[in-house]
Amino acid sequence: MNRKQRNMLTRIIIALVMTVGLFFIDITGWPRLALYLAVYLIIGYDILKKAWHGIIHGRVFDENFLMAVATVGAFALAIYEKSGDYLEAIAVMLFYQIGEFFQSYAVGKSRRNIAALMDIRPDYANIEQDGKIMKVDPDDVDVGQTIIIQPGERVPIDGVVVSGESSLNTSALTGESLPREVAGGDEVISGSINMSGVLKVRTTKEFGDSTVSKILELVEDSASRKSKSENFIAKFARIYTPAVCYGALALALLPPLFLILFNGAPVNFATFETWIYRALVFLVISCPCALVVSIPLSFFAGIGGASREGVLVKGANILETLSKVKTVVFDKTGTLTKGVFEVNAYHGDHDQDIADHKAQLLEYAAIAESPSSHPIAKSLQQAYGQKIDRSRMSDVKEISGKGITAVIDSRKIAVGNEKLMRDLGLTPCHCKTAGTIVHIAIDGKYAGHIVLGDVVKPTSAQAISDLRRSGVTQTVMLTGDARAVADQTAASLGMDKVYSELLPADKVAQLEKILSQSKGDDKVAFAGDGINDAPVLSRADLGIAMGAMGSDAAIEAADVVLMDDDPMKIGKAIRISRKCLKIVWENIIMALGIKGICLVLGVFGIVNMWLAIFADVGVMILAVLNAIRAMYVRKI
Repeated sequence: MNRKQRNMLTRIIIALVMTVGLFFIDITGWPRLALYLAVYLIIGYDILKKAWHGIIHGRVFDENFLMAVATVGAFALAIYEKSGDYLEAIAVMLFYQIGEFFQSYAVGKSRRNIAALMDIRPDYANIEQDGKIMKVDPDDVDVGQTIIIQPGERVPIDGVVVSGESSLNTSALTGESLPREVAGGDEVISGSINMSGVLKVRTTKEFGDSTVSKILELVEDSASRKSKSENFIAKFARIYTPAVCYGALALALLPPLFLILFNGAPVNFATFETWIYRALVFLVISCPCALVVSIPLSFFAGIGGASREGVLVKGANILETLSKVKTVVFDKTGTLTKGVFEVNAYHGDHDQDIADHKAQLLEYAAIAESPSSHPIAKSLQQAYGQKIDRSRMSDVKEISGKGITAVIDSRKIAVGNEKLMRDLGLTPCHCKTAGTIVHIAIDGKYAGHIVLGDVVKPTSAQAISDLRRSGVTQTVMLTGDARAVADQTAASLGMDKVYSELLPADKVAQLEKILSQSKGDDKVAFAGDGINDAPVLSRADLGIAMGAMGSDAAIEAADVVLMDDDPMKIGKAIRISRKCLKIVWENIIMALGIKGICLVLGVFGIVNMWLAIFADVGVMILAVLNAIRAMYVRKI
């Protein structure tokens, strides 16, 4: 609880105690009025002050003005009637302030919870100077510099482990509770917590470009991107509040004027008294604070809840669009698959020869590809599993778009695709197995080929079925892979449609067709990770980027970022958004429904000031409580 909230609570308690005390004290006349005025000013001076400032600066019609007019009017009526009943005016202001305190505390608590969840900004980085560990500002660490991360400290900057082994807690980034084991050569992302061993990390990014900075920037920016619902409520309040003020004025003047003109009622204040009271009740009921407070809070809580689960949503408008997604289009490599190739099969011109020589095929392929950083080259080296002696290799020639030729152990080796084999005058063996084919020739003779397959993420198939349970009606895969590979992957995952052998421009064109086929308010989302996905991410109604391994361009272009690259999070994000929108509409219907009924009853004098207080403060409290539900999404 902050100082402002403590002050408000103190004023509420003092006013409440004084009001209860005055109820039992037998005092009348001006002393009674003075004491009740003192209570009124203790509890309501800030509302009167805000209302006055609003009038001076041309912002007349807001909830402060409504409360000020209603309570001052109630005091004026009690003074005119000489009833000494000032309790209604005090009660309106007291309960309104109780509602405001509750709303302030609830909103503050939700913000603190979200801030705590996203409290990932590192305060310093450790570097070694003259044998001593020095703490420096992360902004002062250069790319390529080695930093030291002690147990219990946050990783300040993205990098690669140079030495040491440890477990990292990445729950604040990805929502994943299981620790991640890292050792030499593994990438680490800023914001995660080092749980055990000392790590030496070579930085790969500047602090401003690292994961933790990007996350905080996204979360901070999300508050400024309002949804259509929020914009509607803001516009609604600007029209609604003046309308009810003029409506209250009409209620106070028109009925009594009608009675004077047509029924011969006397022209005095008594004729207006009943209708002025009803107008004051009308003003209290009509205060729009339940909507103005609860709708932004619902979206803020929804964004915070999604962040806790490792899903960064860049604004309330994005959350609203996400709730309407009916078609999800996927890139394949790095999104549905790991982007890591494994050796699936070996084939040759004679099966028996391949059975005898497949180890030799893999050895030659791995050595020949060792100078390359391509994922296929790395996968061949990993499958070979032994240390590569490059001194065995000479006369290396890389043929762009085709492969590599080299001399290994005095034997001429060629490793590449069908085009390379045909350029060498060889006829490659046709392979029926879907995958990436690496052909190998030894001493001018075709020796066989190795089949590599991209590894499908373990949750991809479940993610597709989960999307259907979440209300998504169509799943589509767009990929640059060969048709056989794409069809096999799509079939194994249960995709509805697949389009293969696409260049980046082709993906945009295909997405345009899908967008043109979407019906009504249905939205199309695209999920991808690579730099070549940025144009498609930008063109889709909603772009979803893989945040852990995705390129900076893809993350920048996307509307939603999945921090752990798990496609299962897409279905969960959609369910979070729909829960949030459901809560928003519950609050809109509840607030307008109760207020509408009470306004009509108030016109006919059925609702008094006490029920008006419930219609205002009570509805606001219920709406705020309901809005906070949007933050609790772990079991959704």
